[in-house]
Amino acid sequence: MDATRQEPPSTRTTERQAWLAELALAPASALEAAWGALADQPGWRHLRQPELGLAMVRGRAGGTGQAFNLGEMTITRTTVELAEGTIGHGHVAGRNPRHAELVALFDALLQQPARQADLVARVIAPLAAARAAAVRTEQAATEATRVTFFTMVRGE
Repeated sequence: MDATRQEPPSTRTTERQAWLAELALAPASALEAAWGALADQPGWRHLRQPELGLAMVRGRAGGTGQAFNLGEMTITRTTVELAEGTIGHGHVAGRNPRHAELVALFDALLQQPARQADLVARVIAPLAAARAAAVRTEQAATEATRVTFFTMVRGE
């Protein structure tokens, strides 16, 4: 295979990336409520206890320029294994071990085909809708304060 050509990621990989992003960006309280609402919570154990650490955040000037190190941010990560053997990983911004644990638990559950459709409909879709609504509200508030500058040409 040509080294410059990359294979597209599998649909399964992009689905998992999408639900992990929604879970990591969701408020921990929303995940706690969703976990509490599960009728059949599985048994599980930690493979990796929650750990706090730092990750380097990179940025680009104007979103397209040369990449540079913006700074470090605190993250929490953990890995869990369900009683059936499914492994889930959780990484979240900040210092919230329970949030990372819930992300890992839902990641493991979402990997099970029998539970995936139900959890996507009951957990992931509402989280995505709530996040999209929050983004729209913030954009509307920002737009309301926009100032448009213009210059007039002198008639010389």
